[in-house]
Amino acid sequence: MKTSRQSVILDIIAEENIETQSQMLEALQARGVTSTQATVSRDIKELRLVKEIGPDGHYRYAQADQDASGEATRRLEEIFREGCVGFEHALHTVVVKTLPGLASAVCASIDAMGDDSILGSVAGDDTAIIVLRNAAAAERLCAQLRRAYKR
Repeated sequence: MKTSRQSVILDIIAEENIETQSQMLEALQARGVTSTQATVSRDIKELRLVKEIGPDGHYRYAQADQDASGEATRRLEEIFREGCVGFEHALHTVVVKTLPGLASAVCASIDAMGDDSILGSVAGDDTAIIVLRNAAAAERLCAQLRRAYKR
């Protein structure tokens, strides 16, 4: 269902100038796909859609340049490796310790992973808290972070 909805979203932005999430919802409904704004928002993030200026001068959703998004992903992974000091999970929460001032950047790198089990993240100066759906998801995220954290 998610894959087919996201495929429809890609078709829509290839054929129409969609400027807002509410316009995206309307376009999905016109094609027989029911969704919510929160789901569309997650789909936009997962598909790495960006807003660009269209030929008519209005903003519209478009697919990010794959090379640029790949470079951004590599950069976020590098920020994680350089900024992370350590991490632990307890129940459905992962606490990430960072160098001073880098918690927000590390949160962004974790959010960019596009993991549906991440409910949200909060960053302080040198500590980030990631809230997950359940303890198993927190354990899985820690395993992913260990692989990314190659020191």
